[in-house]
Amino acid sequence: MYYSNKLESLKDIFGSNDVRLEPDRLVVNGRGYPVVDDVIILLDPGQYPESLKGQGGPSESPSHFAEDIQFTFGEEWKEFSEILEEHKRDFLRYFDLVDVSGFSRFRLCDLGCGSGRWSHFLKDKCRELVLVDFSEAIFSARRNLKNAGNALFFMGDLKRLPFREKFADFLYCLGVLHHLPTNALAEVRALKKYAPTLLIYLYYALDNRPIYFRGLLAVVTGLRRLVSRIRNPFFRLSFSWLTVVLVYLPLVCLGWILKPVGLAPFVPLYEGYHGKSLQGIRQDVYDRFFTRIEQRFSRKQILALKDTFNKVVVSDHLPYWHFLCQE
Repeated sequence: MYYSNKLESLKDIFGSNDVRLEPDRLVVNGRGYPVVDDVIILLDPGQYPESLKGQGGPSESPSHFAEDIQFTFGEEWKEFSEILEEHKRDFLRYFDLVDVSGFSRFRLCDLGCGSGRWSHFLKDKCRELVLVDFSEAIFSARRNLKNAGNALFFMGDLKRLPFREKFADFLYCLGVLHHLPTNALAEVRALKKYAPTLLIYLYYALDNRPIYFRGLLAVVTGLRRLVSRIRNPFFRLSFSWLTVVLVYLPLVCLGWILKPVGLAPFVPLYEGYHGKSLQGIRQDVYDRFFTRIEQRFSRKQILALKDTFNKVVVSDHLPYWHFLCQE
């Protein structure tokens, strides 16, 4: 079994010596967690996606559980599972506040890992990786990190992780919490128990943009609430491509035309999407339009996290806003 040489790590992560491996499950303190394709399933059976139904007994879903969000991200990361060259640029942007050279002795936690694209760039820079996602994306992450012997994979709900306090040295959660049916800033505060340092990305409230950006966002939000209800794969494929071709690319081209006269920053979408591949843009369209829940926060709201953390540093650079929280 993949985890046969990782029992000591599992004991430490769960904070228990009562941990043993069986042929198709991990047993911790008498509770069994199925292991499927090297992924340890921590979800309550009531939260299982369709592909895992039958792996556990009947149970009710927690009140906060959003099945449609789980479905959308599972489908997204199956469709966009490939790690692209441009993801390296995105990785460097997200981690601009962090000295990754100091991770060599760290256990890192990638919470809401998706396809594992950020962990892909960290797998050789740390002692151990713990990847967690509550959708079937975790299986894409397992395939993408198939050669990373220091990685552990969990399908779990970040609000109900059975891990010990401070099980990780550093935790990153990028583009996840703003899609939850609970307040994202409250969730940041709650994550303090798992690691002394957090790197977080939450959608920004366009507070550093001209006012007409917010007017456009209101239109987009109304459209998103409609189309996110539609699960038909052909519709999602067609909508994502049409949005790329008819909206994103024209605005990126307009920004490119206006760049010589310094007006590119005033063009919506230009800064975030110039230089991105069509596949990368389409993945972002999918992410943006097919998730029902989208929370946004201002820089001022994020800095208010200082009521919980000793230090909160918000990056001045794209993507807005990503920030570091430290005890």
